[in-house]
Amino acid sequence: MTTLVFGHKSPDTDSTGSPIIWAWYLNEVKNTPAEAVLLGEPNTEAAFVLTRWDCPKPRIVTEIADGTQAVIVDTNNPAELPANVSALDVTAIIDHHKLVGGLETRGPIDITVRPLACTATILHDLMGDDAASAPDRIKGLMLSCILSDTLEFRSPTTTDHDRAVAEKLAADLGVDIGAYASEMFAAKSDVSAFSDAELLRMDSKEYTVGGKDFRVSVLETTAPKLVLDRKDSLMASMVDVAKEDGADQVLLFVVDILNEEATLLVPNDLVRTLAEKSFGATVSGDTVVLPGIMSRKKQIIPNLTV
Repeated sequence: MTTLVFGHKSPDTDSTGSPIIWAWYLNEVKNTPAEAVLLGEPNTEAAFVLTRWDCPKPRIVTEIADGTQAVIVDTNNPAELPANVSALDVTAIIDHHKLVGGLETRGPIDITVRPLACTATILHDLMGDDAASAPDRIKGLMLSCILSDTLEFRSPTTTDHDRAVAEKLAADLGVDIGAYASEMFAAKSDVSAFSDAELLRMDSKEYTVGGKDFRVSVLETTAPKLVLDRKDSLMASMVDVAKEDGADQVLLFVVDILNEEATLLVPNDLVRTLAEKSFGATVSGDTVVLPGIMSRKKQIIPNLTV
């Protein structure tokens, strides 16, 4: 039986690259038949990375049959996984997020959750000496995932180990980190082809805070003006997206990678109160700038208060 390897819905670079990396390892090193799949269309940065390293895009699946063997990477949150995830034969979870709970497995499994900035860093460690023999496309994906999740080491989630692994991979590949990261972030920043609803869902996760269900969306960009110029239509679209997705409110944080700050769109009193209680902000209009806020995992989610 072939093991499917996948990450979360709305796949970013780490949730696109890590399934490919681990499927390669299972197939080529562990002699375990495996296939990387995606739970949605990869974002623009992830698509760029696949092209840059000559990696075919994994097939996109919307349903997975009960009993299918699976390895889950870059999440352990049932809300970000197939609805029938507890009916799958999950054999391993490899992740760098907090434990959410609610996922039931058929039996004991291998679980690796480490406080690192990127799942690909963990995969590199788990491979041990075999990582050195990986082809350039796999090393390139690992490097890309780390640079994406750390925002080229700007994110507060970055550890010395993430940086060391990335620098080693870059040296092996002959890649200039600064130049390559700029190419990645330029691809990430090109959102002109996406509708407002697509932007609100592109890099988003579901969380419940104080009895309120939020879709917490983050857009990381080197050109925040391109997104903020659409703020009126984005805020209008939040109503329909929240209703369609069963959320009370969509929160959109536009992260300015270069200036290391986030702008939160403030469409109503609920978000205004949340911004003031969560970040100590003073809100006077329909946006508020949050200096130093760059990480949903470490700075946004833990602080959300209603």
